[in-house]
Amino acid sequence: MRTLRSLYTTAAAASILAVALPASAQQLSIATGGTGGVYYPIGGGFAEMINNHIEGAQATAEVTGASVENMGLIMRGDADLALALADTVYQAYTGTDDFEGRQIENTRALASVYPNAVQLVTLAESDIESIADLAGKRVSVGAPGSGTELNARALLEANGISYEDFTPQRLNFNETADAIRDGDIDAGFWSVGPPTSSILNLAATRDIRLISLSDEEVANAQEEEAVFAPYELAAGMYDGMDEAVQTIGIPNVLVVNADMDEELAYQLTQLLFENTDELIAVHPAANDTTVKFTMESTPVPLHPGALRYFEEVGAEIPDRLRP
Repeated sequence: MRTLRSLYTTAAAASILAVALPASAQQLSIATGGTGGVYYPIGGGFAEMINNHIEGAQATAEVTGASVENMGLIMRGDADLALALADTVYQAYTGTDDFEGRQIENTRALASVYPNAVQLVTLAESDIESIADLAGKRVSVGAPGSGTELNARALLEANGISYEDFTPQRLNFNETADAIRDGDIDAGFWSVGPPTSSILNLAATRDIRLISLSDEEVANAQEEEAVFAPYELAAGMYDGMDEAVQTIGIPNVLVVNADMDEELAYQLTQLLFENTDELIAVHPAANDTTVKFTMESTPVPLHPGALRYFEEVGAEIPDRLRP
């Protein structure tokens, strides 16, 4: 298997008995995102859970460009599992939008793990008060090949704003935070599970403001992307954030290739849902990792191994999630 820049990760020690898997499931690669986002700690935490609980399996979290790149890694077999935004996963599965002409029909889901929130950040001293104020500004729209860029573009275009209206910069989360701090850009988008470390670090060094969306802007975004949903960032989430901020949320999906061994997919799904407390200890976004959230939010069919687990626990499985 082709290896990306690999980083081993840590999480809480395991307390359940290890479960043996077929010898073919020895090395597992989990495609995540940049180190300043949530994919990396979530993927790393799950990798450590696999290492602690599944006998004979060793998992590694890989740093990537996130959602769009991750779907290509799954298609080519260069990653065994990947985290990706629901809209990206759906586009890949159906061969639409950015995946037109390169459909990934073998996309299958194990779970929807948590929702992302689109977060638009600027300095408190900035004159940017709404997305309309981005006109003429320097704005980071996310790393190339990331779900952040897909979400930012969809949100903006749904509200009559194009890249021609401002100067887009394609920076990852840490680069975006650094550029805002240093005055190299005026604002930046994150599509990530809140709170995220790069915004926390930025807020600790500079006074920041998160930009709220109006009800109309949220409704326009929902018309553009069916997977968008209203989402409220709680007051106090970041230093200096005195009021709640209205934005949109998008589920994050743990995907695999349909060719994954069924027993392996079953054990991975069982591990995720029966030891969620270990993942919550790594990042609070995993509080949303529930069977109910997966049934409601997953945009593509489940892997047969995952289906077997959900059937065993008595979940009401929608027909759209059956291959």
